[in-house]
Amino acid sequence: MSILPDDLEDALEESLARFPAAELTRSVRTLIRQYREGFDRSVPALGSEAAVAAYAGYRMPATYSAMSAALRQVALLAPGFAPETQVDVGGGTGSALWAASAVWPALRGATVIEQSSSAIAFGRRLAARAPAAAVREARWQQAVVDRSVPAPTADLVTMSYVLGELSPAVQEDVVESLASATERNAGMLVIVEPGTPAGYARIAAARRLLTGLGLHLVAPCPHVGECPISAEQRDWCHFAVRLNRTALHRRIKDGTLSFEDEKFSFVAASARPWPRAESRVLRHPLKRKGLVTLRLCTAEDGLADRAVSKRQGETYREARDAVWGDAWPPVAR
Repeated sequence: MSILPDDLEDALEESLARFPAAELTRSVRTLIRQYREGFDRSVPALGSEAAVAAYAGYRMPATYSAMSAALRQVALLAPGFAPETQVDVGGGTGSALWAASAVWPALRGATVIEQSSSAIAFGRRLAARAPAAAVREARWQQAVVDRSVPAPTADLVTMSYVLGELSPAVQEDVVESLASATERNAGMLVIVEPGTPAGYARIAAARRLLTGLGLHLVAPCPHVGECPISAEQRDWCHFAVRLNRTALHRRIKDGTLSFEDEKFSFVAASARPWPRAESRVLRHPLKRKGLVTLRLCTAEDGLADRAVSKRQGETYREARDAVWGDAWPPVAR
């Protein structure tokens, strides 16, 4: 179960309390419709304080959880990667900033590039409550994410839930720009999108572009070849993280459950090679008495099902503990 850091949750609750819950709920419904039907690129998605507050209450816990899950996989596979600086492109209210700081506490400097002045103001208020100096003292830069987006200079470059708001031609240009900056700074680039067929298609296109530009895949893929899921065209590569819902979170979303599952797709690429997972668990493991079946993306065989029986001892115990999205065999922590 993913939960927001206490300082972020407290700051978010306090900031949302400035708006009537009914107004936030109406704004959330509008955002949900936009996510389902597509954004009007001629109108800023976060053009008012109420819209920003609704977005933060509705999406920030999920965005934070998805980015945290992706960054933890990077940290697991690249234990020698210790970023000191971060640039978050299209950072909204700062979810990725908080997530990176939690994964790499040594982070000392960060910049958030965001086009909405209201989102920047809201994000700054939240960041002021952070215990980490990298978050608290982050530089917030107002800029439109398009072909002319400022080339970031940082060890870690992140971008989450942004590509879908750009036209296909601009998507490619932005990814290429970020890849160039990542290679120039010998850093790491992590891109996260919704775990939908369309979100995965954007990640798959970014993945092809990144490898074509000479970057090294880090996660989630165990290989650099064509995605076997994409080749089958019957599924899409995505993962899920379960997150806790606060009372206010449930109220503005008209939700009753104390949790929700955020599905996401991601790609992480680096200017230098790191060991990749041998395989990746692609679905919830099927667990029966004395037997676990794992659906895997493998380095050599593409998609494969692996059955692990109780007779296999420690391997069986590891399979019982495996969850969707894990590297397989488990990577030593």
